[in-house]
Amino acid sequence: MINNINASNPTDGLAVDANGLNGLREAAKQNSPEALKSTAKQFEAMFLNMVMKSMRDATPQDGPFDNQQTKMFTSMLDQQMSQNLAQRGIGLADVLTRQLSASLPKQLPGAEDLLQQQQQLDDALPMSLPLAKDLTEMDKAKLMQSVAGHRLADAADDRNGNDNSRNKRRTSNKPAHVEAFQNRLQADAEVASKMTGIPAKFMLAQAALETGWGKKEIVARDGRSAHNLFGIKATGNWTGKVVEATTIEYVNGVAKRKVEKFRAYDSYADAFRDYANLLKSNPRYEKVLANAQDAHGFAYGLQRAGYATDPHYAEKLSRIIRQSLSA
Repeated sequence: MINNINASNPTDGLAVDANGLNGLREAAKQNSPEALKSTAKQFEAMFLNMVMKSMRDATPQDGPFDNQQTKMFTSMLDQQMSQNLAQRGIGLADVLTRQLSASLPKQLPGAEDLLQQQQQLDDALPMSLPLAKDLTEMDKAKLMQSVAGHRLADAADDRNGNDNSRNKRRTSNKPAHVEAFQNRLQADAEVASKMTGIPAKFMLAQAALETGWGKKEIVARDGRSAHNLFGIKATGNWTGKVVEATTIEYVNGVAKRKVEKFRAYDSYADAFRDYANLLKSNPRYEKVLANAQDAHGFAYGLQRAGYATDPHYAEKLSRIIRQSLSA
């Protein structure tokens, strides 16, 4: 006998349990995403039960062991099987949830929610935001205090009829992923800038081009980041760590996939330092450093020096500097 029915996930219980459905009705009144997801799951279970019922109706039921009792228990079995199948899901509940979520009122996430979202971003985008696991208890407390302050400010603005308060507090016009990428690496880029004289945003733009704003970073076989922001290969007299990765090289203007060895670093700061040393120590980059203050000269200087084989490398790099990192 099941005594505790989880109203937030009715597919965990019996299909005929009335308490679970009553709990679902109460949760639905709150207009919460959890209630919406549970309702979509229940709808998916109903849909599967209809499919199974149609299948039963199309099957001969005049055998010697068929009677009203067997039909009733078969119907109950189909209901429970529908619940179990819906718990795994066939995709219908997910589609309904996505479509109906737009109608739910937007809520400002709490500090713990932000930390949880931050951890998810850490796993998906290694460079996009500061790592949640690296936050100290003091940092977490500051984050919670900041969120609480923003909530109070939002409440005051709402009372005053100011609907654009959040947009006004935003000091940058850059997309969120661009601002996050820049904030994450700005300090390391400034150090490399002092070493080379190249503006920090020029190097950030090249790192963004090479890694797709951190989404296509070079990783080792175990999934760990190689921290190689600039696609520097492990050639010549490199004696450090190495990882192999598939890259696109252009041969006579034709793109070809190749497996190459790349340098691996312990941190992004090491990547910036090695990049700066490469430009300073290699004579072919002298003109690049001489035109370091001009975005066009820097980008096309790198291409002429043979930094990349992509014939459109300079154009792409120049566009990122001018459009994405100009503010």
